Amino acid sequence: MGERLKGKVAAITGAASGIGLECTRHLVAEGARVVMIDRAEDRLRDHASEIGPEAIPLVVDLLDGKQLSGILPRILDLAGRLDIIHANAGMYVGGPAAEGDPDAWDRLIQLNVSAAFRTVNAVLQHFIDQKSGDVIFTSSVAGVEAVVWEPVYTASKFAIQAFLHSTRRQVAPHGVRMGAVLPGPVVTPLIDDWPKAKVEEALANGSLMQPKEVAEAVVFMLTRPPGVVVRDLVIMPNTTDL
Repeated sequence: MGERLKGKVAAITGAASGIGLECTRHLVAEGARVVMIDRAEDRLRDHASEIGPEAIPLVVDLLDGKQLSGILPRILDLAGRLDIIHANAGMYVGGPAAEGDPDAWDRLIQLNVSAAFRTVNAVLQHFIDQKSGDVIFTSSVAGVEAVVWEPVYTASKFAIQAFLHSTRRQVAPHGVRMGAVLPGPVVTPLIDDWPKAKVEEALANGSLMQPKEVAEAVVFMLTRPPGVVVRDLVIMPNTTDL
């Protein structure tokens, strides 16, 4: 890796594990400072310490709307500027709709949709005013292809795609880019509720990706020339299952 993002400051939600953590590592390796946003304070601080001084922990409960809407001044106090926001945090609920837990669905929608929208809303005017900025969402293949065994998760990612495609056209004239990375299944805490046998089978047959592969895609998106946006980048294992 090099220094393609030298001088940039990024903020990533859900940065204490999985894709958010790996994106933090990759962006720091490319020269950026990264404000790591998560509610898991101990893990957040441990990982920030491990990565080094360019990783800055910021403890926020993403389900607390007031806290989340107030992240911009806290980011600026910690890092001095903001160039990239990555709305990455999310959760997974699968299974038949007839057997689902609506309370779990409410939590999923609040985190995957409402918190993602609030994250972007909190910083978007700042990007418009400075005439530059990158907004990245962690979406999913499920955002463009309805997945039969995860109807509510799929709906949450379709919502992300709709918000992205509409809002991108609002802010593009101001020099702000918006895009989403849409991975297939990735080895993250989101699949912790998968049966162990299913995970082992998926790892054996190559139908699970690693977080670093998503992070590499995000770096690619962020390092395109200023006049080019990668609006949707779908990445998936090269199998017949998807």
